[in-house]
Amino acid sequence: MTDQAGRRSSALRSEDWVACWLGLALIVLVMAGVRLALPDFSWNSGSAGTVFAQGNLVASCTLGALLMLLSVAGIRLMGGSVKSFAIGFPAVFVLGWLSQFIAGNSGMKSWGLTYVITGLFLGLLISNVLTVPGWMRNAVRTEYYIKAGLVILGTNILIGDILQAGLLGVGQAFLVILVIWYVCFWIARKMRVDDEFSAMLATAVSICGVSAAIAACGAVQGDRKKLSYVTSLVLVVAIPMMLVMPWIISRFGIPDVVGGAWLGGTIDTSGAVVAAGEIVGDSAMNAAVIVKFSQNAMLGLAAFALSVWWTFRSGSATGERPSASVIWERFPKFVLGFIVASLLFSFVLGAEFVDSTKSLMRGLRTWWFALAFVCIGLETRFGDLVSMDEGRPAVAFLLAQAVNIFWTLVIAWLLFGGILFDAPSL
Repeated sequence: MTDQAGRRSSALRSEDWVACWLGLALIVLVMAGVRLALPDFSWNSGSAGTVFAQGNLVASCTLGALLMLLSVAGIRLMGGSVKSFAIGFPAVFVLGWLSQFIAGNSGMKSWGLTYVITGLFLGLLISNVLTVPGWMRNAVRTEYYIKAGLVILGTNILIGDILQAGLLGVGQAFLVILVIWYVCFWIARKMRVDDEFSAMLATAVSICGVSAAIAACGAVQGDRKKLSYVTSLVLVVAIPMMLVMPWIISRFGIPDVVGGAWLGGTIDTSGAVVAAGEIVGDSAMNAAVIVKFSQNAMLGLAAFALSVWWTFRSGSATGERPSASVIWERFPKFVLGFIVASLLFSFVLGAEFVDSTKSLMRGLRTWWFALAFVCIGLETRFGDLVSMDEGRPAVAFLLAQAVNIFWTLVIAWLLFGGILFDAPSL
């Protein structure tokens, strides 16, 4: 085997590529007719037993076995320790299961506390109050799980739907991303936060939170400790925003559609966006989802642009001449899986098939994300968050988010409030 062929084979076994294979493998299984029964986590104070019914537990174990099989195959491709991963994975899966069980309670749903939040706090509880056991650590792989989930997310990002129902949302997303990314990066650099940290913060606050931070980390080849910091910050800040912003919309009489567009453009997790929109009303939720959907759809383009920008920026600092191969090397490859899945479900597969598998694909994505958010908590210690760069990145993020809140409200009012265009009926 030549050196070039060896390098190519090694690259195809990187975490980015393996995440593509995992996500696409599940998509192919669904396309081949496999229809997994996903466990149901909906319950109230008197019906918790339904979640522990035999059929639900069998569905949970079957899904867990499949995810473990695929994950172990990926670990083997990457040259990791299959044995130590396989020992720890069931514990991570059980925590992901618990996060969805807790979030499935009707009371938790009414407060908008989704599995994203419960998974994070379960992980934080273990890492900060207890101790993450050594036998479990090798299965704590935030990026591995979330990258696979992001590939599957592409199946729910249908380009035709966005263009048909959300041209205003696309316009708002573009204006918010363009301005807020620069503002956050500028603020962070003024506060002496390094370039790669600033890029991850700016991408997270301006696009779509955790997903964007993961893509940015890949594009700039960033430090994973910094990534854990950013993702934890995003999730923690989303909670008060999810509760306070609907109150502001009601208190100041902001039109529901404008308020929804505002929520979708500022809150950085999709679950919190939907929950906040539901608090306001159906029109607000529809507008919020369209705007957030539009931001998510721009993830691939943003990752490519960031890869190109970072390559040229690094080249000017080191004197190295940027090339197409360097840009390709920096580009987060799992984004290609996201794009392929989106194109496949948007233009290749029939509408009937897409509709019939939508909930299944969303459920599979949710499971990968549940594992990832638990791992974010397991990898995060509050002491590290406070001490890292003396808290300057957190201050920069909060300042940028404050600018984002005001800027996005102005844009939402101009686009959705009947000022520049007719107010949409959603």
